[in-house]
Amino acid sequence: MEKLWKVKPQGDPNEVKHLSAALNVEMVIAKLLVQRGIKTYNEAKAFFRPRLNDLHDPFLMKDMEKAVYRLERAIEHKEKVLIYGDYDVDGTTSVALMYQFLKNKIENLEYYIPDRYSEGYGISPKSIEYAASENISLVVALDCGIKAIDKINGAKEKGIDFIICDHHNPDSIIPDAYAVLDPKQPDCNYPYKELSGCGVGFKLCQAFCEKNDVHIEELYDLLDLVVVSIASDIVPVTGENRVLSYYGLRKLSANPCLGLKTIIQYSGLNGDGITISDIVFKIGPRLNASGRIEHGKKSVAILVVDDEKEAFELGDEINSYNEIRKTLDRDITQEALDMIQYNEFTRGNKSTVLYNRDWHKGVVGIVASRITEYYYRPTVILTESNGMATGSARSVKDFDLYEAIGMCSDLLESYGGHMYAAGLTMKIENIPAFAERFERIVADSITEAQQVHAIDVDAKIMLSEITPKFYRVLKQFAPFGPHNMVPVFVTEGVLDPGSSRLVGKNEEHIKLDLVEPDFNSEMFSGIAFNQSDKFDIVNSGLSFDICYSVVENEFRGKTNLQLYVRDIMNKTS
Repeated sequence: MEKLWKVKPQGDPNEVKHLSAALNVEMVIAKLLVQRGIKTYNEAKAFFRPRLNDLHDPFLMKDMEKAVYRLERAIEHKEKVLIYGDYDVDGTTSVALMYQFLKNKIENLEYYIPDRYSEGYGISPKSIEYAASENISLVVALDCGIKAIDKINGAKEKGIDFIICDHHNPDSIIPDAYAVLDPKQPDCNYPYKELSGCGVGFKLCQAFCEKNDVHIEELYDLLDLVVVSIASDIVPVTGENRVLSYYGLRKLSANPCLGLKTIIQYSGLNGDGITISDIVFKIGPRLNASGRIEHGKKSVAILVVDDEKEAFELGDEINSYNEIRKTLDRDITQEALDMIQYNEFTRGNKSTVLYNRDWHKGVVGIVASRITEYYYRPTVILTESNGMATGSARSVKDFDLYEAIGMCSDLLESYGGHMYAAGLTMKIENIPAFAERFERIVADSITEAQQVHAIDVDAKIMLSEITPKFYRVLKQFAPFGPHNMVPVFVTEGVLDPGSSRLVGKNEEHIKLDLVEPDFNSEMFSGIAFNQSDKFDIVNSGLSFDICYSVVENEFRGKTNLQLYVRDIMNKTS
């Protein structure tokens, strides 16, 4: 599929020039900073040198005083307390963080993760019944609860108080909980709105430390859990999240908790210099797998474990769930691709709606993402659960999937989500009508630009600008993530001197050697994964353009700079 390279606005030239002089860095570095909203020396200092002292006062968050008081009361009166969270990575890390922080302060403490299949997302009626039967008087709900109006009312009638720690957008009515911590509440003046669910839980613990003279290092020791939540929940790596990620990655690389250390070993990482990307692609999927295949409680169990033997038993079990998840993911994705390819009516559609009663509910969201990426169009993947068609939807950039699904709401039993991802349930007999209407809505509203996979480019540079000093500064832009992605560059008119070649088991990748013919530059090596179809451009003897990021490649003990080539294009005129 052809891709569009979109060069970002390059910023005010005067601001770029001023910042370049103030920091004594190349203009392109200053340009990257200005693109990220960093325009002064002090802003750049805070960006490059994050400090835990720069974290906001937790008591700026609405209801924080009430939440801390309620925890203090529970401790004083030796109440039974339940830590509750969703089955995804943000939910399980949130529960693990709160449980680890409170376990030596609250005598009667336990945690609860709902079952994905029998209870579903959020606070479940079954969990409230459980809390009532166990005489639990306080529930701390993390990464969920902001829309659980009826559930909270029902719990209140049973004498159960809730502290909600959520980060999702609330509806117009806020649950009548004892305390509601969510920076996205319209009347909450907390300065940073993009915390993960685990991040909101961290702020509650931070407030408790300040009010009760608990040494803050006790909480900072749990930052490895916070960064795993930030990376896995794809929240912006800006502001407080950047600070928490910066120190969380340090902890994760140098001295992770026993459970994460075990997951890291099973992930094949060496534990040194772990990145946000390592969490997203290797650590997070393993923690997610137990909730997809068996039960999310296993993920919390490994995150709070303190016995090495038990840690490796849990790690082995979770890793086996991940292997099952990968097999299901691969097989179902291929089945879905075949369904599109061999149906002439769906092949040319503007959207994809697929149903198979035998597909595993735990991986339909992953499959929806893969099909969206492959055909680059809004996609709904459905399976059968409890006699209904249920599944996940994913969108392409700038297309409002949630609004399109909402226009089919009369055909649905329930739905929820946001612009780019949603979950939905309908009667099986409604699938054909839904697919027809959803296709009509998408076809009528999607633009040509939204149907082309765009690569956002930070700047055009020459290969000769990529020096060791340039890369040393570039590395300090990390941790990378949403709103602070790895910089992407374009260099025009490069040439293969004749030594580039196809590599890989099926010769699916290109190992590149590149020079700039007019500048007597040194040769740069690069790798273009799964782009063998572009080898004719590389091998033509003519110059061409590349779109890439700069990475370090270690081979036989030597580290060199390498171009991670995202796309290759015939030279623009």
